Amino acid sequence: MPATKVVVSIPDEVPYDVRIGAQVLDDLGNSLKRIPRVANASRVVIVSDTNVAPLYLAAAKESLARSGFRTSDIVVPAGEDAKSVEVLGEVWEALASLKLSRDGAIVALGGGVVGDLAGFAAATYLRGVPCVQAPTTLLAMVDSSVGGKTAINLEAGKNLAGTFTQPAFVCASTATLSTLPEREWACGCAEVAKAAVIDGDDFFFWLCDVADDLAQRDEEAVIEAITRSVVFKAGVVAADQKESQGVRECLNYGHTLGHAIEKLAGYGTFSHGACVAEGMRFAIRLAQKEVGAPDELVAAQDELLDGLGLPRLGWKAAPEEVLSAMKGDKKVRDGKVRFVLPSDVGKWGLLHVADEAVLAELKEWFA
Repeated sequence: MPATKVVVSIPDEVPYDVRIGAQVLDDLGNSLKRIPRVANASRVVIVSDTNVAPLYLAAAKESLARSGFRTSDIVVPAGEDAKSVEVLGEVWEALASLKLSRDGAIVALGGGVVGDLAGFAAATYLRGVPCVQAPTTLLAMVDSSVGGKTAINLEAGKNLAGTFTQPAFVCASTATLSTLPEREWACGCAEVAKAAVIDGDDFFFWLCDVADDLAQRDEEAVIEAITRSVVFKAGVVAADQKESQGVRECLNYGHTLGHAIEKLAGYGTFSHGACVAEGMRFAIRLAQKEVGAPDELVAAQDELLDGLGLPRLGWKAAPEEVLSAMKGDKKVRDGKVRFVLPSDVGKWGLLHVADEAVLAELKEWFA
């Protein structure tokens, strides 16, 4: 199956390509030679992690070497803990020891953690060097590799320090998905479901029809799901690159409760996607009360998440503790929790919800 290309065009930014297909990592060197910002890079440093590097680092370096690039690599520990001030500092020091200059480039080879960490390092080292995203998980392909958000976590919460810096290129090799564990596969499916609910009827009902195929990793369904998700996200980012117009905040659907669960349960206890799916289930029920979301939408979303392998977590905590964690989220304004609440497929609003209403819904949710 030939590679699919999506062009991401954002006002006042250089457009960049997202290439999706089984062979695109093998062709990474040739792809970079066609991108003016990195075609003549004096050195390309690949940042990967201890899970991904043994599987795909050699292939990436070989592809780059065939196209004449001088390469080095930095391998960080796998897992959410790598998105820290300490590991970021180690990456900066490693880049300096490699003498990476402004005419060099960084390739982020891995899942969302590596993409966020390497992207932030690229945006800040020497005040910015080009970064290429080479996502190896479904979640990173459909979400974090596109749109330019980079970040690390702080003790106070997730993604609280970061930048908006667009990549030079995104290389989404579906061949890397063959080694993805079921937990991480379902994690990516949650972000596809989120995009479908927010986007509209065509995406949502297509996904409902192919949920089983996507859960079983059917190649055609996978490539179509990635493509639809990238097109959706590119459109949102083009309308609101730095989340200043309120449009991009639709991408936070399910994340308000999701991030609170990740923090309280301990990062890595549940996958990010499983937490987002839980947050979507909670948010749609809150939307019933706050914006009149129909019962049919609640049932359809539940059925979709079940079909994608994302059942209820069964996790519980004190509602007051969860509300407090929500208030540590970067989306809070004036101490008020804000939720993305859909009134129907493709129709959503960003609402401040009173503490009393959130607590009442949390008590019902955990009952």
